[in-house]
Amino acid sequence: MVLLKYITALTLAILALTGCDDGTSLQRYLVDKQDDDKFVKIDLATSLLQSEDASFTEEEKEILNTVKKINVVAYPIQSGNVAEYEAEKAKLKDILGQEKYKTLMKMGSNNQGATLKYLGEEDAIDELIVFASDNERGFAVFRLLGDNMRPDSMLKLMNSIERGDIDASQLKTIGELFETKTDSSAM
Repeated sequence: MVLLKYITALTLAILALTGCDDGTSLQRYLVDKQDDDKFVKIDLATSLLQSEDASFTEEEKEILNTVKKINVVAYPIQSGNVAEYEAEKAKLKDILGQEKYKTLMKMGSNNQGATLKYLGEEDAIDELIVFASDNERGFAVFRLLGDNMRPDSMLKLMNSIERGDIDASQLKTIGELFETKTDSSAM
């Protein structure tokens, strides 16, 4: 009877260890970089993106309510860190190359580009990821977390940005931080 207990416990332990996903997730990568000063980080609730004089339609309000949070992690290239940049970029490409991350769109060239990926179903996205890189400036990962987001609906929100209902200036700070860090490294 004691032998049966040990065999059962050993079997359960083996199943638990082999059942674990040893692939790194994007979430784990972003959490690991929170304390790394080489990275620029911004976490925003979507409520902070609404301008004071917003005039959303009911449909736009519903769409905006599907997005809960935006995480941004960027790695600006500074003098002397090109090898580290390439290593971090390769890690992200490996993570986003996992089968669970489905590609919506890719664009760019060898020196710069962007990839749009998602988790969830095509008509009910739970996580939308934009990975943009420029071999002269660095890379940034934008991660939108939400419930049942739809790509076609997100495009409708672009009208809100053009009207000024969505205050995208908070996201523009990531670009300013890139410029500041890049320019200051040249001094």
